[in-house]
Amino acid sequence: MGYLNNSVVTVDAILTKKGRELLARGDGSFRITQFALSDDEIDYTLYNTSHPSGSAYYGEAIEAMPLLEAFPDETQIMKYKLTTLPRGTARLPILATKSVVTLKQGQSEAITPQTLNYLGNNQTFETSGYTFTIADARVASAFQGVGINTEEANRLNNTTTLGTNVSKTVIGTSLNITATNVNTLFGTNTQLQTTLTIIGRDSGARVTIPVTITKVN
Repeated sequence: MGYLNNSVVTVDAILTKKGRELLARGDGSFRITQFALSDDEIDYTLYNTSHPSGSAYYGEAIEAMPLLEAFPDETQIMKYKLTTLPRGTARLPILATKSVVTLKQGQSEAITPQTLNYLGNNQTFETSGYTFTIADARVASAFQGVGINTEEANRLNNTTTLGTNVSKTVIGTSLNITATNVNTLFGTNTQLQTTLTIIGRDSGARVTIPVTITKVN
């Protein structure tokens, strides 16, 4: 969602691709349980401490910036989510995980991220786990989060896609992924490419890594 302009508090809310997919099923799987805020549109370098009119105008340029209308491409929006960290936090948490995922057809791999600079620890696992989102669910014959046993985690892990180019999100302390065996997806190409986004559910730390699936002749 987003504000349409800066003078009237008008909220423009739309469903993501995944939300529309769940709503279309009509089986009760579409339930809004959480929301997130982000400041994707804000350029903080415009904060001008040398403004001739004084401190009340330091953020004038930022406050006058146009805001984006809501759109459903999760790879281009909500990249910089706002999060609450413990008082005294000196460094932002970051995720330590693989820099790339490269699999051959039918090959499986387990991905277990860790969070750095969080809760006074150099390296730790988050209690609530991580969300794993693959941008194109077709490239994985199995995409399963493990280690978190909650209603939401179980619902997401048991959600199946319809064979279309949609994202899939699961929750867990680690991810098990198996590359597709469907040759028709490749067409004349020898590789399929997509992205995997991992977000710490407690820290808000986020990383997006490329995923490449190689065809086996």
